[in-house]
Amino acid sequence: MLTSQRKQYLMDALRRDGRIVATAMSAALNVSEDTIRRDLRELAKEGLLQRVHGGALPTSPALADFATRHGIATDDKAAIGRTAAALVQPGQVVFVDGGTTCAQLVRALPRHLRATVVTHSPSIAMALMDHPDIDVIMLGGRLFRHSAVGVGAATLEAIAQIRADTYFMGVTSVHPDSGLSTGDYEEACVKRALCHAAAETIVLASSEKLATASPYRIVGLSEISGIVVPAGTDEALLRPYRELGIALHVPKTV
Repeated sequence: MLTSQRKQYLMDALRRDGRIVATAMSAALNVSEDTIRRDLRELAKEGLLQRVHGGALPTSPALADFATRHGIATDDKAAIGRTAAALVQPGQVVFVDGGTTCAQLVRALPRHLRATVVTHSPSIAMALMDHPDIDVIMLGGRLFRHSAVGVGAATLEAIAQIRADTYFMGVTSVHPDSGLSTGDYEEACVKRALCHAAAETIVLASSEKLATASPYRIVGLSEISGIVVPAGTDEALLRPYRELGIALHVPKTV
């Protein structure tokens, strides 16, 4: 089998099974595990998959830059944002992440809701300008342009001074085995700190993020309480999260 044919076989298996196990592929193709690992390295360099211990998982299109992500799963994100906004209660202090799905959340908040939103995203803060009863606290830090959020030591220090009721987390990848992950190390550190500084964490996960993995782990699924997922998501994708006892919030269809 030619290298190109072998790689195509691997990608077909990834799409079909949702993961690649190197030992199984080695046996199926009658080649060494080193050969499979080399193929996986090359496919990962092309951005076609995410290597993990023992094989590979699908990569997330949400690793694209901020402007590109605005055009991905827009209907899903709007519905997820409305569902997440309904979880914010008057008087609460909430962390709201950066990203395009969280932007939909703040747009859906009632205009006269009384609450406090703490964010490291300038765009999230600006979106709340016409909400006169929401107190907005901005966390400082170095601007990470890819996601338009603050990161670094100053951001982590500011987070440490706050205890929030809920953290609405945006991620690039959600996987039942690998947990929550994103594409930048410092951004993962900030998200982890926000998670640990909140009483509960609810993840906003549009359809392209489910069952994928990114390079930098944030936390495991045991550290979150809920996930907001699109209506109509395949039950096979959701079942592992239900079995872990994670609350799944699904937008109501009209």
